[in-house]
Amino acid sequence: MNTEGPHSSAPIAPPIAEETAGRVTRSAGVVSLAVMGSRLLGLVREQVFAAVFGVGMHSDAFIAAFRIPNLLRDLFAEGALSAAFVSTFSQLIVTQGERAAWRLANLVFNGLVLVLTGVTMLGIVFAPQIVGLIARGFEAIPGKMALTIEMTRLMFPFIILVAMAAVAMGILNSRDRFGIPASASTFFNIGSILGGLGFAHVMDPSFGPRAIVGWAIGTLIGGALQFVIQVPSLYRVGFRYEPIVSFRDPGVRQIIRLMGPAIIGAAAVQINVFVNTNFASYLGDGPVSWLNYAFRLMQFPIGVFGVAIGMATLPAVSRAAARGDLAEFRRTLAASVGLVFFLCIPSACGLAVLGEPIIRLIYERGRFTSFDTEQTAAALAFYAIGLAGYAAIKVLAPAFYALNDARTPMRISLISIATNYAFNYLLVRQLGFGHRGLALSTSLVALFNFLALFGLMHRKIGHLEERRLLHSLGKIVLASGVMSAVCYASFRELEVHMGSRGLLGHTLTALGPVGLGLATFLLIGRILRVRELEMAQVAFRRFLARS
Repeated sequence: MNTEGPHSSAPIAPPIAEETAGRVTRSAGVVSLAVMGSRLLGLVREQVFAAVFGVGMHSDAFIAAFRIPNLLRDLFAEGALSAAFVSTFSQLIVTQGERAAWRLANLVFNGLVLVLTGVTMLGIVFAPQIVGLIARGFEAIPGKMALTIEMTRLMFPFIILVAMAAVAMGILNSRDRFGIPASASTFFNIGSILGGLGFAHVMDPSFGPRAIVGWAIGTLIGGALQFVIQVPSLYRVGFRYEPIVSFRDPGVRQIIRLMGPAIIGAAAVQINVFVNTNFASYLGDGPVSWLNYAFRLMQFPIGVFGVAIGMATLPAVSRAAARGDLAEFRRTLAASVGLVFFLCIPSACGLAVLGEPIIRLIYERGRFTSFDTEQTAAALAFYAIGLAGYAAIKVLAPAFYALNDARTPMRISLISIATNYAFNYLLVRQLGFGHRGLALSTSLVALFNFLALFGLMHRKIGHLEERRLLHSLGKIVLASGVMSAVCYASFRELEVHMGSRGLLGHTLTALGPVGLGLATFLLIGRILRVRELEMAQVAFRRFLARS
């Protein structure tokens, strides 16, 4: 019999908790593989965009225009809605059964489409005011503000499309189906690339100034495909569409109650990026694009690791919370945070050390110059400082929603937004760090947000295996430090011998150190017996055994 108590000298997790942690790790692995494919295709999309449009007025205008509906997507759809819906839907299955849960899914789906249609209409009407709010500096360049407004109006319906995709993703995740929804963004990338290039050619066969509008049309096509690809899986898990609407249903009201503060709480990083766009718009042509390209590379490990672990964790902790099993809740959450550290800290070190050769390999062609590579790499190095914080927030913030507490993340986010503005003003306006200061400010705020959320979660539910996490963190940092030294030394050596040999040289200079660094990190982690590495190995072996 297990006699573990609060003062046990060597607590041992019950088998069910170990199984839950293992299931979360395996599910996160499935999501990671799917997201990795999507993010790689996303990099292809960015490569095409960089080669065709480069860095300048038109790329800045598109990025700013897309950031507005993309921000609303994070506020209303994939951020706040996903977290609030998955936790409520999962709890409803446990407490009231599947029939009530399917009714809730239809109510949320229909209500969301109605609300966001109204938001989209308002966004189209007030696009000049919205663009003026976030990119006032564009007025200094003739035609830049008007082009941004035109594409903002064109892309505003994107929010409706991705909101429907987010509901579908939430339903499938709640039913422990992770692969298809995680792969859905692959079809967004396919639609964006093929539709974007096709319509760019229609708008301007010579790919001149009007071609960028065609790329905006391709973005809408990609958003539609992101939803459509999930429809067959929805029907396979039991969803049947019903044209019903009610904003007074208890489940809908709980989601609204969670979403209210979660609109701020789950999207603090994106709100800060929104503010950064305003600061960057005053820095001339280039900084908006440099920051965007750098943050796109940051989103690769955030999506492959942070989002994947968060998606796999939320249904598990929601079910534990519905059963009142806080012990399992704590162990699952602590294991997930440890996994974020294990995957994201070496990723951050790799991006900081190898940012320049990676960016050169991916982007430096066509209208994207070597100067753009240097400036983007500088931004990436400062963004990397906050990578583990970004990813851990994806796990911690939704865990509060599983406890029906969205106010705590909201309060932290309100503070972080104000802090971000203060850092931006200090680093950019006073110290003149330019776009590097904007990246550093965002990273510092992300780390603050994570530490605050972790501390408040500890206060709310008790210990989160802090001693074990710190022990693992020390080992991970040590292994990452050795890895960074190997990456830097091998990069410098390869640059001397291969740097002038065109695409082959750039490929070896970028990927060679990545391979050596990964091998080094895994070797040191095995020597140090990092617990998260052992968990990942066990999950991988079980995945292969079931395949």
